[in-house]
Amino acid sequence: MSSELKRRKFLGGASSLMGTAAFAKLLSAETRAAALPPGPLGLPHFTPKAKRVIYLFLAGGPSHIDLFDYKPALKEIDGQPLPESVRRGQRLTTMTSGQKEFLCVAPRFNFERCGERGTWINTDLLPHLSTVADDITIIRSMHTEAINHDPAITYINTGSQQHGRPSFGSWISYGLGSPNSNLPAYVVMISVGWAAGQALYTRLWGSGCLPSRHQGVQFRSVGDPVLYLSDPAGLGRETRRRMLDGLADLNGQKYERTGDPEIAARIAQYEMAFRMQMSVPGLMDTSDEPESTFKMYGPDAKKKGTFASNCILARRMAERGVPFVQLFHRGWDQHGTLPKDLKKNTDSSDQPAAALIKDLKQRGMLEDTVVVFGGEFGRTIYGQGDLTKDTYGRDHHGRCFTTVVAGGGFKPGIDYGETDDHCYNIVKDPVHINDLNASVLHCLGIDHEKFSVKQQGLDVRLTGVDGAKIIRGLLR
Repeated sequence: MSSELKRRKFLGGASSLMGTAAFAKLLSAETRAAALPPGPLGLPHFTPKAKRVIYLFLAGGPSHIDLFDYKPALKEIDGQPLPESVRRGQRLTTMTSGQKEFLCVAPRFNFERCGERGTWINTDLLPHLSTVADDITIIRSMHTEAINHDPAITYINTGSQQHGRPSFGSWISYGLGSPNSNLPAYVVMISVGWAAGQALYTRLWGSGCLPSRHQGVQFRSVGDPVLYLSDPAGLGRETRRRMLDGLADLNGQKYERTGDPEIAARIAQYEMAFRMQMSVPGLMDTSDEPESTFKMYGPDAKKKGTFASNCILARRMAERGVPFVQLFHRGWDQHGTLPKDLKKNTDSSDQPAAALIKDLKQRGMLEDTVVVFGGEFGRTIYGQGDLTKDTYGRDHHGRCFTTVVAGGGFKPGIDYGETDDHCYNIVKDPVHINDLNASVLHCLGIDHEKFSVKQQGLDVRLTGVDGAKIIRGLLR
């Protein structure tokens, strides 16, 4: 059999394997710039309201008490012990399990009513997000079972506290594909707030049991945006093209022998890398942005690797059709010196997050873009450290916390859910982290209960198997 026939046979097999005839043309010159086909499951299940997601993940657990979940009664209980009837024997982290007293600490910041609905927002720390109050949904009744960072971040990103499950963005890449074949369907960028904080592992944007071509691609702020993006000196595009064609022949022969689906993923990744060499430099070069854009996103907007700069890049990716962009902003784990360090974090994130919402809205893109702004859990009403000074902090709290959502099918300008007077337990309309993910999937036209793959005889899905539900009260 000739080399060309072998290639055709391989691509034909890969086409069946990947569930799309378009894969058979992946290596042909005329289709290298064409859009990738839909995902292998024939999604979406129904007409979506959103085309893409920009997930602003605040890694470390931002304090909902000090940012969004204001209760006037907190001033009256400042310095008082947290009643056992409120704590209810809750699991505690090792950082406070040995405390003799659990004294409440009221916020040391100013809250004001914002927007037409008069929602409470900390205007000292969030002066810019408060200006888009009528464009955002504030969910004050989020909850999770995890109480430590790594399992909590893993849980909200993958639907399980155990390692190895596909991440949110990988599910979207797998199910919906991307309209842009020159950029990854799932892009990750990382910035640092007041300190590096908890470690972030690449498995948080990994593909798990899905084909590896659906894993997130991390863009860097130093050197090449993607590792090995540039060709070595003396290697031209035509030479690189011939090398990839030769590798495709070799991989095709190996696939004929083994039938390994990861070989198809390898071919797709090589091709994506080749196209990214042309598309990524233009994407990352923001010199074509008007000065008004940088002014809107704030003083850090021109500094590579900052949250502000990454927000601009996220909007540029959204314009180019990237369906899932996730910005991890580290440093929100404030066990001590919370007032000072929380302000440092909001100084770097408040204006860019608000600007992103405004920017998308003025471009007519907020209507079909879901923006999520939140972390893995919240913080306790009781403090740690010296409560008489600004050296106090707060411990992890998963029983209730706040997440902000905007656009893409979510109702604008509403508050959802309610906590008790200690901001400690949910008293109305609870939203589990899997419920929020199910609702985002719904906006993308996906029925989360039908969106699963088999792994070791079990159905694996983003929203787990514990009865996650769509929160209809959040959706238009």
